Amino acid sequence: MDNSLITGFIMICCFVPAIVVHEVSHGYMAWRLGDPTARSKGRLSLNPIKHVDPFGTVILPIILAISGGPVFGYAKPVPYNPSYFKDIRKGELLTGLAGPASNLVMSIVGALITYALILPGIFSPAVMGWIFTVGFYFVLINLVLMFFNLIPIPPLDGSSIIAPFLSDNALKQYYSVQRYAMPFLLILLFVIPWLTNMMGHPFSPIGIYINATAGNLTQFFFSFLI
Repeated sequence: MDNSLITGFIMICCFVPAIVVHEVSHGYMAWRLGDPTARSKGRLSLNPIKHVDPFGTVILPIILAISGGPVFGYAKPVPYNPSYFKDIRKGELLTGLAGPASNLVMSIVGALITYALILPGIFSPAVMGWIFTVGFYFVLINLVLMFFNLIPIPPLDGSSIIAPFLSDNALKQYYSVQRYAMPFLLILLFVIPWLTNMMGHPFSPIGIYINATAGNLTQFFFSFLI
């Protein structure tokens, strides 16, 4: 089997638990803060089907895996009602941070498990190679999801994280332009890289950002094994 297909399969298998835990963390945090919305709609489930967004969870990761790029995406936003929060701004902030924070925790745990399996040297070189590959991509994908979702563009988590820090007037203006956010995100993801590649000067703003953050941090996590 083609190595690129195997790599793509591994990346997608790592992506599914990363995005599911990410979304459940949002809902769980909102529930702990007094909002029953996510729980009542079944969004605290670890069943991936509950969280699938056709484009963000399926189409986008497959396109990126086939193209050889880092796999990232998003799931259906967890429903929550900030009116249940005692402190709306604090509730928005903590609920927004819960998803990216879960990915950071999973990346650290994934790196520790990889080290624990490889360093004793009890497996054959071939098996250790596969352990490293799966561990590396699991950590990378979780960090990519974390940093990608921290971008302050709806429907990504960064939009809810930045909102509590805006003044009332600024927040109203911010919400008023949210309907233009998804097309802008798609332009950053696909249109700019495609156009610049056609012109012979490839440039991907989000790709540069992801490599500088998730890419470098993943390299740091595995610096003693590489």
